[in-house]
Amino acid sequence: MVEQPDLDLVSHPVGQPAPAQELIPEQPTLPGLRDAAAGCQACDLYKTGTQTVFGEGAQHASVMFVGEQPGDREDIEGKPFVGPAGRLLDEALEAAGIDRKRVYITNAVKHFKWKPQGKRRLHQKPNAAEISACRPWLDAEIALIKPRILVLLGATAAQALLGRDFRVSLQRGQFIERPGLPLMMATVHPSSILRAPDDESREIEMQAFVQDLKRLAQRIKGS
Repeated sequence: MVEQPDLDLVSHPVGQPAPAQELIPEQPTLPGLRDAAAGCQACDLYKTGTQTVFGEGAQHASVMFVGEQPGDREDIEGKPFVGPAGRLLDEALEAAGIDRKRVYITNAVKHFKWKPQGKRRLHQKPNAAEISACRPWLDAEIALIKPRILVLLGATAAQALLGRDFRVSLQRGQFIERPGLPLMMATVHPSSILRAPDDESREIEMQAFVQDLKRLAQRIKGS
């Protein structure tokens, strides 16, 4: 009789971390996904990140916000969008009339990618392999939350779901349909507003961001 191969060994070599897809529970819940993601080693970012930073928010939110990755503050606290960019997002949501407690907020990549500069940890953009390795967690969140609209904050989140040729600068604020996904809208990441060169530029960028979110709020009410 021919010996059957061990399926676990076939899926990934001995000593190699399991891909994220294999860690997702058969009957996922948000707490179950969060617990499973805490042990994810699907890419090397777990080696330098303090912890996995999973999504957070309403269980069946009609809107899900997807950012790039956690920052320094998020990496320390273990929660998404709690640093300077998160505070700016809170201000914009309030100005647009959207209650943060009623949305779900997550990131395309769940570990903080950084490089040292003195005592500081400087943000580094995730590469395609890291985004791909983390995609099963984002897909699982979308499948479980079932949002009516996905808001993609910045180029990394937008390109993760809309392809590498997508440009936020050309299609920001527009509603986009793709097979197998909820309705989507891409806009800037709040951190880009913080990087504006002066107060006047920052105010202009903030107003444009709020306008995108007001368009979102109108769409939510209309649906």
